[in-house]
Amino acid sequence: MSQHQHPGTEHSGAAPRPTLESVAELAGVSRATASRVVNGGAGVRASLREKVQRAVDELGYVPNLAARTLVTRRNHAVAVVVAEPESRLFSDPFFAQHLRGISRELSSADNQMVLLLIEDQADYERVGRYLGGGHVDGALLFSLHHSDPLPEMARRVGLPFVIGGRPGWPGAESDRDLIYVDSDNRGGGRLAVQHLRSIGRTRIATVTGPLDQTSSLDRLDGYRDLLPDGDPDLIAEGDFTADGGGRAMAELLSRRPDLDAVFAASDAMASGALRVLREAGRRVPEDVAVVGFDDVEQISEWTEPPLTTVRQDIEEMGRLMARLLLRRLAGVSEGPGRPGPTSVITPTRLIIRGSA
Repeated sequence: MSQHQHPGTEHSGAAPRPTLESVAELAGVSRATASRVVNGGAGVRASLREKVQRAVDELGYVPNLAARTLVTRRNHAVAVVVAEPESRLFSDPFFAQHLRGISRELSSADNQMVLLLIEDQADYERVGRYLGGGHVDGALLFSLHHSDPLPEMARRVGLPFVIGGRPGWPGAESDRDLIYVDSDNRGGGRLAVQHLRSIGRTRIATVTGPLDQTSSLDRLDGYRDLLPDGDPDLIAEGDFTADGGGRAMAELLSRRPDLDAVFAASDAMASGALRVLREAGRRVPEDVAVVGFDDVEQISEWTEPPLTTVRQDIEEMGRLMARLLLRRLAGVSEGPGRPGPTSVITPTRLIIRGSA
């Protein structure tokens, strides 16, 4: 190009390249909507997306370099945002397995994982600035609680994302742009209670996870599917930690000392429950049978007795999250006409050991 050639032309005398503004005008949408479609952002209705794509094809629009770097994933980096404090992330082996699956899948596609933690409300602004700063090509969001602003923040900056766990906010189920990976938590809850009933237990308690997370609610629903008229005194809320499981177990024993089984909605909580039962002089499984959830090897095979639990493939769920995001990013560059990735629910199964 000579120093006098206009940057909007292919060569001297050529017609100017079509702009994003001309695409928006032809499609009858705002420039922001046209930009979001071209850059692969979520949250645009299919009808508008098609209008923009028709205008792109008709005008022969080619994104400028800045837009194209996003489309081609020049960063080769993906944010993994965990809405949990650092203390829990590094002490709960569930997260280690999940992150290992994500990291392996991203590494195999030559992508870097950038880990961002949400300790408290003040962190959302910092994380939001980072997500909107053009450092990463997409985001994996997990351990979300109800009304978590992370998905909307990612959407607002046009960043493709995949969620770990079923989103539970109003309207999420009908939002086709939301992609998530979850396990069959409700079916797993049913498996746990079915097993406890099959070995003759009749006063079955449960320690739930935090009830502002869909995984906890779904496991509780599985419990209630088989015990629809259950005693509310047999339900106590934990927090997915061993200490929380121990506190909930102590609460259950004080309310219903005659209980003969407990389904803890995570292995970590089950390990805390086992400690409290031992301190209370209850034999497991003779007096109280215990079933956990997760099958985290560092816990389930090392408790005393070894833990009967519902297995979910945690590392594979991490792999699937990363794979779906990479497919979504590839779809941005390959254009419309390809069916996009859809949400995945992985199966659960019962692993019988000594505790029940």
